[in-house]
Amino acid sequence: MDSFEGIVEFIAVAESNGFSAAARQLGLSTSHVSRQVARLEVRLGCALFARTTRSVSLTQAGQGYYRQCQNLLVGLRQANEEVTQQQLQLSGTLRVSAAGAFAEQYIAPVLIDFARQHPALTIEMDFNSRMVNFVEEGIDFAIRFGALKDSGLVARKLANRDMMAVASPQYLAEFGIPKTPQDLRLHSCIISNNDHWLFQQGDGELSIKVEGRWRSNNVPAVIAAAEQHLGIAYLPKSSFIAPLAKGSLVPVLSSYWNRGITSWIVYQNRRFLPMRARMAIDHLLAHFADWLE
Repeated sequence: MDSFEGIVEFIAVAESNGFSAAARQLGLSTSHVSRQVARLEVRLGCALFARTTRSVSLTQAGQGYYRQCQNLLVGLRQANEEVTQQQLQLSGTLRVSAAGAFAEQYIAPVLIDFARQHPALTIEMDFNSRMVNFVEEGIDFAIRFGALKDSGLVARKLANRDMMAVASPQYLAEFGIPKTPQDLRLHSCIISNNDHWLFQQGDGELSIKVEGRWRSNNVPAVIAAAEQHLGIAYLPKSSFIAPLAKGSLVPVLSSYWNRGITSWIVYQNRRFLPMRARMAIDHLLAHFADWLE
C-alpha cells in the first residue's frame, strides 16, 4: 500500500498547477504536499513535475501518470460513495458561485431548501460574476447567464429566460416611445453587463450598441435608475415583477425581446464531482425543469 502514498497530493498539484494551491485544496501544509510528491518521484525513479521559481508543470512522464492515476482515484471515490449511498448523510462544504437577481431570488431559496434537507451540510454562496478558478477557490459549481466563453467547463442548461425592455412612464412621456430597436440609439439606456443589446427581428437576431448615463452590474441599481427616469433598461423579465406590478415601469419594444437566453450550471470538466455537488445540481435541475420566466 506504500506505493499509493502521494498520489492524492500528486493529482491535486497537477490540477491546481502548484504546490501551495494543492495544499489549500487538501487542507494540508505546502511542505507536506511537496514531501509526499518528492517521495512518490523517488519510488517511481522519475520526475513528475518540472519546477521553476515561478511555475510547476507536468513532465511527459507526469502527464501519462496523471491520466492513469486520475482514473484510478475517480473509480475509488465513486466506489466509496456508491457503497455508502444508501445510508448517505451529506456533509462537508458545498461552494457555489452565482450572481444577479435571478440567483438571489430563485437559486438561493432552492439551495436553502437543499441545506434544510441535509443538516450536516454547509453551503457557501459567493455572489460574484467574475470568472472563478474552480480548483484554487474550491468552487463546486457556478450559475452563469447567457453565452459561455470557457469551453473547458461542463455546462448544464438550468432554465430559459426571456428578456424585457422597460422604462418609466415619465421618461417615455418626455422622450418618446421607441418603435424599433434601432430607435434606442436616440435614447438614454441603462447599461448592466454590456452595451450591446441583442433583440429578435423576424427570424434573425439584431445587436444594437446603446449608450446612457447610468451603468451598473447590480440589478436593483439598474431598476432604481429606470424608476428615476434615467432611461430604458433591458434585463430578464423576472427582474421587473415588482416595478411592473406597481406601474413604476412599463414594457417597450415587446415584439423584439430576445427570448430563450439560458442560465447554466457550470463546473470543472472532470469526471468526478463530490456527491454533495452532484445531488445539489440534480436538486436544482429538478426544481427548474418546468420553470418559466
